[in-house]
Amino acid sequence: MSQQLVAHLKENDLLPDRQSAYRAHHSTETAVLSVLPDILLALDSGNIAVLTLLDLSAAFDSVDHSTLLQRLQTACGLGGPVLAWFTSYLSNRTQYVRLPTTRSAESAVLYGVPQGLVLGPILFLLYTADLLQLIRRHHLHPHAYADDTQTLRVLSSV
Repeated sequence: MSQQLVAHLKENDLLPDRQSAYRAHHSTETAVLSVLPDILLALDSGNIAVLTLLDLSAAFDSVDHSTLLQRLQTACGLGGPVLAWFTSYLSNRTQYVRLPTTRSAESAVLYGVPQGLVLGPILFLLYTADLLQLIRRHHLHPHAYADDTQTLRVLSSV
């Protein structure tokens, strides 16, 4: 499913262009090389560069399933049996804590994407894609890597 989803996203140009994680030929180096030239150019021009770093705490655990499913439908164009599959994939999950001699009661998992699988990070990337657009609307320059977002603002010096 992951390969099919990524192929669909690539074919329809739906992957955020300023997100370097979970994509072929993108890395932390890509993220740094995206921001560093803008900082150096601002400083060389006598301007002030302000870089804000945002690290979302427990990011993968905070994904709201209904919002994610809505984004898959509206922003990614998924529907019918594909959307039903994703709904099933995210629904009826439980978790518990197991110790060597005992285990806790199960509790429903209402938020988050499954971690340790290829699909979880891609779903998180799609869930947060609007954040980069929102940052741009405020005349800032974002770049994201996984759950870390760098936001650059260039200010004219006085």
